[in-house]
Amino acid sequence: MKSSIELAVFDMAGTTVNENNVVYKTVQKVLTDAGYHVTLETVLALGAGKEKRNAIHDILETLHNETANPREVDYLFQTFKKELKQAYDVLEVTSYEGVEELFDYLRSKNIKVVLNTGYDENTAHKLIKKIGWKIGKNIDDLITADDVVTGRPTPEMIELAMKRFSIEDASKVLKAGDSVIDIEEGKNAKCGMTVGVLTGAQTQQQLETAGPTLILKDLTALKNVL
Repeated sequence: MKSSIELAVFDMAGTTVNENNVVYKTVQKVLTDAGYHVTLETVLALGAGKEKRNAIHDILETLHNETANPREVDYLFQTFKKELKQAYDVLEVTSYEGVEELFDYLRSKNIKVVLNTGYDENTAHKLIKKIGWKIGKNIDDLITADDVVTGRPTPEMIELAMKRFSIEDASKVLKAGDSVIDIEEGKNAKCGMTVGVLTGAQTQQQLETAGPTLILKDLTALKNVL
């Protein structure tokens, strides 16, 4: 089957980058240290795929069942950023097996490969540097939460990727990620394909609630589709 996809937008943590859920473990630690009882499963269910300040905000609102205090959210988010930086300084970060080969395969078929993420710019660039990926060599671009006004599930990051590569037809865009928020982002952008993967934050049952085009065991299975 000849693919009509011209742009593939991939989430980072849990989809292309294996960082052992350190982001969400750090969110859980910061909240626990602040006196909240919250499990990693709750953090993943409520926060996966979101810009991290928004994730903290939404978790607090669920725990309190009331509007979160913006000052508390800001304090916890700043604490999270400091702790995450320390964690990443010592963390061994790898890509999932076969991801680089998939990038090469897609780019050989003239499909642009863009990473997007709820991480801030510094964190995202630190990650790809640790792995050894370079924009223009391994991937075509990287779009972070700092590049847009509002993060997922709004379509802003995908629309920015389309603009950068002069792609006007969203049906020619694929979005893949490991969370419901990734799928919702792709649907809000009217992507031609939305793909859930089971390597990261959420289960098949959770991903199915968002109604993706496909759910795959891992990203490399895309070779059999595109």
